[in-house]
Amino acid sequence: MSLDVTTAQPALRLSVLDRSRTRQGEEPAQALRDTVAFARDAERFGYHRFWVSEHHGVPGVAGSAPTVLAAAVAAATTRIRVGTGGVMLPNHQPMVVAEQFGVLASLFPGRIDMGLGRSVGFTDGVRRALGREKDAADDFGAQLAELLGWFDGSQQTHRGVHARPAEGLRVPAFVLATGAGADLAADAGLPLVIAAARGEDRMLAAIDRYRTRFRPSAQAAEPYVVLSGTVAVAETAERARELLVPEAWAGAYARTHGEFPPLAPAAEVLARPMTARERAAYEQSLAGHIAGIPEQAAADLAALMARSGADEYLVTTSTYDRTAMTESYRLLAEAVGLS
Repeated sequence: MSLDVTTAQPALRLSVLDRSRTRQGEEPAQALRDTVAFARDAERFGYHRFWVSEHHGVPGVAGSAPTVLAAAVAAATTRIRVGTGGVMLPNHQPMVVAEQFGVLASLFPGRIDMGLGRSVGFTDGVRRALGREKDAADDFGAQLAELLGWFDGSQQTHRGVHARPAEGLRVPAFVLATGAGADLAADAGLPLVIAAARGEDRMLAAIDRYRTRFRPSAQAAEPYVVLSGTVAVAETAERARELLVPEAWAGAYARTHGEFPPLAPAAEVLARPMTARERAAYEQSLAGHIAGIPEQAAADLAALMARSGADEYLVTTSTYDRTAMTESYRLLAEAVGLS
């Protein structure tokens, strides 16, 4: 199994997914610089991985080129594992993805993860710009097999082409579960990353199916499950819940207006008049997350990990107040004994 295992681990293994969220009145460049700075904080707090995401044409997200951003993060840190959560494989040629991760793994040996998703561009316009059709995700299984083949050399056997410097490197690959993603991860013998925010029964069923169906591979000898979701921590429960407000409103606005906006201050959102449809979407976006004082958040997280049997939790918290966000991650790390 190529996943790294340390001899002394905290009770919970926690990692970070940062989506380079923009704030009102802020240029995307600032969000990207803040992602790099936050990675240094996450390393100092004791988090295991720091992953960045891929979004195209989204006003509220600056992270559109995850392998480029991962290189900046890895260069700014020294120990924490760095990767993607994830590269959306249907948007790219597998050989190009292999080459990009080959470069990353060559520059930062033993620290790079390759998180892979099935999503395609969010809108017709984005998909046309990327040169992809809406059904591109249907070929994810074949794309995944080809990508892994560029690393183990099997693709060059069929095509006479080598993906340098990827060929021969061992870069841990993870599958982000959407739809049939859990089954694809099991069939490929890869670790699974699955959202934990809502629909716990469905999530647990997908995890059980993944474990039952899992086939050992050169990447992983046994199933490995990473839950992903929001954990908001503050000195009071009220303040922790307030941290959820900006992202909840952004999600509600996206569902009701078709555009994912930059984050707004919590006070502005709370004072905003909402239509019935917006209010329903907002309340739904607020639900299903872990939020509270450090001890309660750590207990709730531990209980969720116990129910699911997951191996790791990927924390994805975003809020308008960057200082409060960083403090939330620090308090959580301390509460579970990361450092």
